[in-house]
Amino acid sequence: MEHIKRDAPRMVEEFAKEEQSGIKKIVPSILRKGIENLNLSMFDEETKRKLLNATGEELMKKGDMLEAEKAFVLTDNKEKLIEIGDGFIKVGMFSQAIDAFKMANSKEKLSEAGERCLKDGHIPEAIMAFKLVGDVARLNKVGEFCMEKERVDLAIEVFSSLENKQKLIDVGIKCVKDNQLNHALRAFELAGDKERLTGLGDVFLRSGLLNSALKTYELADNKMMVQFIKKNFTDKDFNSKVYM
Repeated sequence: MEHIKRDAPRMVEEFAKEEQSGIKKIVPSILRKGIENLNLSMFDEETKRKLLNATGEELMKKGDMLEAEKAFVLTDNKEKLIEIGDGFIKVGMFSQAIDAFKMANSKEKLSEAGERCLKDGHIPEAIMAFKLVGDVARLNKVGEFCMEKERVDLAIEVFSSLENKQKLIDVGIKCVKDNQLNHALRAFELAGDKERLTGLGDVFLRSGLLNSALKTYELADNKMMVQFIKKNFTDKDFNSKVYM
């Protein structure tokens, strides 16, 4: 009995080595087949998890992080997904890093990635990260930053995602002043500001841009001006500028 107790740790270790050896023998076949084409239904859940994790580890060694990511997603291996995300950050692949942190469900890492992206000027990625975290304060900060940097398209995206109508109106007003009328149209439309849409329609009309004027009046639900344009201008007018 004593010798069994004495040899138990060694026996457990040897069993673990044999099991690991068996898993390693299967991994090359999995790599050839590909994660997406794999059928592991013949294994129990624990064995499947070990096989997929071992495959993910091997793929990481080979530098195939995206395929490794697929394996770790299947096993919900958050630690390895975060490791992959950190690797992507180091080489400037911020979108891929954010995807990895998202799958790891790590709000902390997403926030860190968002701050890093904002610092390095990767604004769309910063927006993506802060949206996933639901960080309203930081998103507003990004929106203001976009306004300062004349990235009104991104500012509109941010304030739209926050349903911040007043900020959208502010962006629209600035765009009208800067003659960025299409951006102004988008901002006022998202803000649902029919009065300012009508005003913008008037600007388009005075500029002879009948198509844009008609579209804007329709968005403003200004039936009178829609009828005015349709009753007084022909297809020929729509294909050329008509100044009022």
